[in-house]
Amino acid sequence: MIRLNKRKQFTKTLDLFDKHHHPDALTDRIIVQALKACSQLGSLERGHNIHKQLSNQSKNNRFIQASLIHFYMQCGRVNEAQRVFDSCVNKNVAHYGAMMKGFVRNNMPEKAIETFKNVDDPNEILLCLLFNSCVQVRTAQALDFGKRIWHSASETHRKDEYNIVAAFDMFTKCGDISSAEQIFDRMKRTVVNYGQMMKCYNNHCMHVKTINLYEKMKNQNIAANLVIFLLLINACAERGLEPRCRLIASQIPSSMLSDLKLQTTLIHMWGKVACVKEAKHIFDKIDKPNYIAYTAMINAYGLNGMGYDAIQLYHRIPMEMRDAKTHVCVLNACSHSGLVNECRSIFATIPNKNHYIYTTMVDCLSRSFLFDEAHQLIEEFERHQPPNLLMYMSLLSGARNQNDVSLARRITQRIKQLSHVDNDCLASASVLFTNILASSGDLEEASQLRFEMGQSGIRKKMGLSWTEVNGEIVEFRVKDRTHPRTEEIYDELHRIEKELIEHGHKFDSSWITRAMMPGETVASILNSHSERLALAYHFIQRPVPSRIQIVKNLRICGDCHGAIKLISQIRRCEIIIRDANRIHHFSDGKCSCNDHF
Repeated sequence: MIRLNKRKQFTKTLDLFDKHHHPDALTDRIIVQALKACSQLGSLERGHNIHKQLSNQSKNNRFIQASLIHFYMQCGRVNEAQRVFDSCVNKNVAHYGAMMKGFVRNNMPEKAIETFKNVDDPNEILLCLLFNSCVQVRTAQALDFGKRIWHSASETHRKDEYNIVAAFDMFTKCGDISSAEQIFDRMKRTVVNYGQMMKCYNNHCMHVKTINLYEKMKNQNIAANLVIFLLLINACAERGLEPRCRLIASQIPSSMLSDLKLQTTLIHMWGKVACVKEAKHIFDKIDKPNYIAYTAMINAYGLNGMGYDAIQLYHRIPMEMRDAKTHVCVLNACSHSGLVNECRSIFATIPNKNHYIYTTMVDCLSRSFLFDEAHQLIEEFERHQPPNLLMYMSLLSGARNQNDVSLARRITQRIKQLSHVDNDCLASASVLFTNILASSGDLEEASQLRFEMGQSGIRKKMGLSWTEVNGEIVEFRVKDRTHPRTEEIYDELHRIEKELIEHGHKFDSSWITRAMMPGETVASILNSHSERLALAYHFIQRPVPSRIQIVKNLRICGDCHGAIKLISQIRRCEIIIRDANRIHHFSDGKCSCNDHF
């Protein structure tokens, strides 16, 4: 019977059991094997009959008890398994292991954790089951318990390969980066472990760490597989800097370049770093693009202000291949290019519109200040669906661009009335409304609202820009003075300020959202925005680059947008800035967004 079970011939096992079903011939081992076969076949009736015919002596056998618990759990009969468990007098790790494994199998990881708490001396198997349960629960409490157990485990258990892998899995998936790194440092270096650590970094927006880990991996002569390159490409896409992307792309083995998933990920990356030609080059090589590849290419066009190209490609997609993401990407491309009529036309043809599609249409209308039409669309949506915060945020953003305080106030009040708004969304709306008040000159109300936000724990996100110069990624914050060449950077900003004024630029104080401090000027405040510091840093390089690329974590302000258009003309260079919404290509005094930002 043991041999038959090992060969997965479970039906034959039970046939053999039936032939020798005389009570005197049944040993505990035979019963265990029969229950195992029932478990694998999901044969509840057969297993239940075996259970009923057991002698009292067999019912007290710990191996049979564990097998019964496992059998009932495999068949989804948790209550029966619990009754067997409760009847056991001297429970050991086998009993607890069967219960925990069963709870995990039946999507009851919380009960597995509670069961573990009753174990005095857990072995490696129970520890692995606990860490797996913590991953499934994925709450702060579960992580904290799993972490305490890991740190209190004996050194023998902490050296066990299976425990290390299970704990590493728990920490990476639950977002405990520090603990995951500590375990990673003591793990065997394999491509799988590197991939899991990189995925953890990417999931928590730590893309530089992903890239740096890849460099360590290369130094240890571990060959990257397809998964590693997919993670790496996504990290490079989020960082948004072309030189690093080209370096990584050049290292991908030619044997992988025909993989559709890799091709699609590369299209996404090139689109996000403003290299649309490279994205199209890869797209054109795909014989039969799927909807993901089409959507990636449309998104690449949309991000870079190439709305008409996005529309043309959209109409090439077979109707049955278009999904919600495809619709959203083409509508977004229209929105960022100011193609309102085209956006309306496509929107009207979409049969099943979800809230993402409605939100993108509302965004398009709001960018063109068509607020009445946007309101009508929201009312149409809310006749059948609950209110959606993102639609109101699009309206609020449009009100900011038009500096319409009355509209912004009404929208903010509406957002506060929504019952399902989380704190992050409410914080974003509050910060945006405060900026609108300050821009309109109502600094007193803006200051009061900021105070209330501070009291409630809401903090405005710090502006941050980064760029790559001579292979080094450099970051700047607002009013940053930490760089070794700070004096040169600010001297360059003063030269740029002078040139802007000479060419007719008027610094727009409406984009200053706080009270001015003694010694500050409108120009000095706006010039200290992070993207301008990054731009000045490029201009003090020798030779001065003809193409500059900067990534910003927030949306570019109107004054920076106007100033950088003029700077591109004065300094005769191409400036590319990716902000939180889109990519701006500045050249010869113009921007690819045509001021629809």
